Amino acid sequence: MKNIISIGLNNWLKRHKDSVLLFDSIAAASEIALMLNGKWDGCNSVIIASGDEVAVNTAAKLLETTWCYQGASKAVLGRVTTDEILRRYAIGERNFVNANLRCAVLASVKLSEINLSYAQLSWADLSQANLSYADLTAADLSLANLSGADLSKAYLMRTNLSGADLQQASLRGANLSSANLSEVNLTGADLTGANLSLADLRGANFHLCNLSGANLTDAKLIESDLAFARQ
Repeated sequence: MKNIISIGLNNWLKRHKDSVLLFDSIAAASEIALMLNGKWDGCNSVIIASGDEVAVNTAAKLLETTWCYQGASKAVLGRVTTDEILRRYAIGERNFVNANLRCAVLASVKLSEINLSYAQLSWADLSQANLSYADLTAADLSLANLSGADLSKAYLMRTNLSGADLQQASLRGANLSSANLSEVNLTGADLTGANLSLADLRGANFHLCNLSGANLTDAKLIESDLAFARQ
């Protein structure tokens, strides 16, 4: 299927100038660039020759993603600024479901009990942030900096934390059921009593990580990776 899309689109595109397409996830942008021989910027945009929207839509449908042209009047996901988040949080708002905060700098902020479920937070800097009791269900925190963050009692079910930095983070009592923690740095992190059932922990760094009382039922992991963890 991918080869058919790529061949058909590339034949049409050769005569046309470049366009920048924005996708609703970094993973989708990377895959689309590969499928359509485009140039991925490392975030959520792809540069390709201007072409047949039907072919682009077909590829997007295959990956279950949405897209728009750069500069379109309506973005795929509305961008929320750091100042706006802090302002609205300060006056009592807690609901920021599906917010677009990719690459946002929110280091050392207090956002306890915030609802960021399904939010886009890849590459965000949340180091030393207070996210205790936060709802981050199914959020994308891939490659985010969460070092020293307080995520105690946070809801992280099905959250994508792949490649994230969680050094010295507190995840005491957090619910990480079915979360993706592959290649995560958990050096010195506190996962006391955390629920890691069905989580993907392959390639995670558990050096001096506290796993006392953690639930690892059916978690995907390499037993040898736990050799330097505290249990």
